[in-house]
Amino acid sequence: MKMHVKIWSLLAVPFLCGCTTYHLTTQSLLEQFANSRSETKTNFIIAPPFFFPATVTGNSLTEIKVLDANNKEHMIPVTNHSGVRITKKDGTRKTFYFDTLLVKDSTINGKKSHFVGVDIKSIKLDDIAKIELQR
Repeated sequence: MKMHVKIWSLLAVPFLCGCTTYHLTTQSLLEQFANSRSETKTNFIIAPPFFFPATVTGNSLTEIKVLDANNKEHMIPVTNHSGVRITKKDGTRKTFYFDTLLVKDSTINGKKSHFVGVDIKSIKLDDIAKIELQR
């Protein structure tokens, strides 16, 4: 029985340690998005024997400069699994995929799903208290 516990514990470690949370300021986000453009991305839903393509509009960033908990700078890749959580000054939070994040007219918009094109409610840049990323 102890052997099973050890094996499951070793298998669980990568899942528990793999999600590092980083942060960045609103100003840093705007600077990095200055050269970004909007692009359409195609993702695929594979459910054998079915195969469905889905498209989503997002940003063209392939990597982003962020800070870790010790304020050490890192360049992390942006994938279709990268998540962003924005905390507003009133304490409410919005979580969505970073690769769908678009900055337009002093607001941020994004999508909670790569397959269903439902936008989050736009967030004004002035209302942002904290931006966190997970890869």
